Amino acid sequence: MSFCLIILAGGNSHRFRSNIGKPYQKIAGKSLIELNVNKVTKFKQIKKIILVYNKKDAKRVKSLKLKNVKLVIGGNNRQQSTFNALKYLVNKKGVSKVLIHDVARPNFSTKLFKTILRNMRSHRAVVPKIKVQDAIKQIIDSSKEEYIVGKKRDNLFLTQTPQAFNLKEIYHLHKTNSDKYKDDDISLYMDLNKIKFIEGEKSNFKITDKTDFENLRNIYKSKQNIGIGFDVHRLVPKRKLYLAGLKINSKLGTLGHSDGDPVLHSITDAILGACQMGDIGQMFSDKSKSFKNIRSTILLKKVINLIKLNGYFINNIDINIITQTPKIKNLKKKMINNISKLCEISNNRINIKGKTTEKLGVIGKEKAIACEVICSVIKYD
Repeated sequence: MSFCLIILAGGNSHRFRSNIGKPYQKIAGKSLIELNVNKVTKFKQIKKIILVYNKKDAKRVKSLKLKNVKLVIGGNNRQQSTFNALKYLVNKKGVSKVLIHDVARPNFSTKLFKTILRNMRSHRAVVPKIKVQDAIKQIIDSSKEEYIVGKKRDNLFLTQTPQAFNLKEIYHLHKTNSDKYKDDDISLYMDLNKIKFIEGEKSNFKITDKTDFENLRNIYKSKQNIGIGFDVHRLVPKRKLYLAGLKINSKLGTLGHSDGDPVLHSITDAILGACQMGDIGQMFSDKSKSFKNIRSTILLKKVINLIKLNGYFINNIDINIITQTPKIKNLKKKMINNISKLCEISNNRINIKGKTTEKLGVIGKEKAIACEVICSVIKYD
């Protein structure tokens, strides 16, 4: 089965009360849009991702530089926004199922996502739900007075997203039954027996206001891991000097099996440590001819792709480059820009400090360069 994921981010975020729309609020340097997109990219069943956005947010959404995501302008309400995406998708080849998801629910687990996909093998629609546990009351407004009555919870439940549907069926329902639309897409179904309801997750709550957002931020803080990386290389003649992926003009270069970049090696080691995936020597052995003189940028990108597949993203990187020469001050900006691109994080999540050993030891005598890195990562689930 092939799926398309539609992420709805076209609302006005009135209840969130911020100059920056809710989809573009960031946690650990990632917008809610990016948190949703990055969580599903590892699923091979997802052939397309469509982001429905508010046209007033065009500059913001383009600044995210999303890869392999189709942008569709939303409508005046949720139903129109969903239908805009379905109209684009319905005649495309290779997709028969669709997942419709609110951007304000980035904390769904991959376990829930897998359960939805699995149940779509034998059902036309799959929707997660959770039981109502709080006491329910309703205010009855009569011509004489208002009074409160209790409501039984037995037959009440809350629906969540992602919700999965047969593409052509949900398109037809939107096209013909739009006047019946209430809150979400299952309201278009006259017969709820066609829908497979599965157990949702309390943690998959919807971010409506800033309190919800802070709750989500605290959840992500609790998922944070920290790793440490260190590397040192001799400085020798007739070798190139690479630092943070940049070629540096120098009479001496680093001796190493690869290109000997101590900054990228330390970053790579710190990331692997934070993700509990061993170290750079285990992953890229210096006894392997395939890594002889290889650029460290290639090794780091392999690790970045690996941690993404395992549900991690980088929160921040702090770097100490320990060298008597060259001086790091004038190189910092270019280094940060390069690391930002390689690690797929914003510049403000990276810090570089240049240190010397006051001419002490092999580093002070310009016979070596060292680097130490602390990196924090966050796991999506």
